[in-house]
Amino acid sequence: QIQLMESGGGSVQAEGSLRLGCAVTGASGSGYCMAWFRQSPGAAGNVRERVATLYTHDDRVTYSDSVKGRATISRDHEKNTLYLEMNNLKPEDTAVYYCAAASDTYGGLWCTSDHIYKFWGQGTQVTVSA
Repeated sequence: QIQLMESGGGSVQAEGSLRLGCAVTGASGSGYCMAWFRQSPGAAGNVRERVATLYTHDDRVTYSDSVKGRATISRDHEKNTLYLEMNNLKPEDTAVYYCAAASDTYGGLWCTSDHIYKFWGQGTQVTVSA
């Protein structure tokens, strides 16, 4: 059973930077998909937006258009920690950010399929002020 715990949220001014961390325990296998999602206040249908993914076998990454060029997802293998660094933050980046993982039965091509993510952290709040 994979367990995830986020850290690093907080308040920041627009154009600032922030790095979120996600400590991973209980993961095994040769590779699995990990992702950062976010849920904005008042999001229609409480939908969580997938902002970045990383496949642990080869560190292949993807980004949503909303953060591309401003975000970097990465993983520290020794610390078993996933990171999301965001620069040039905007007020619309305000959200609860969640770390998520899928089982290792899914290969890297599945990382952008939201339904595969069954393991979630508790979320960390990011607030960007204008």
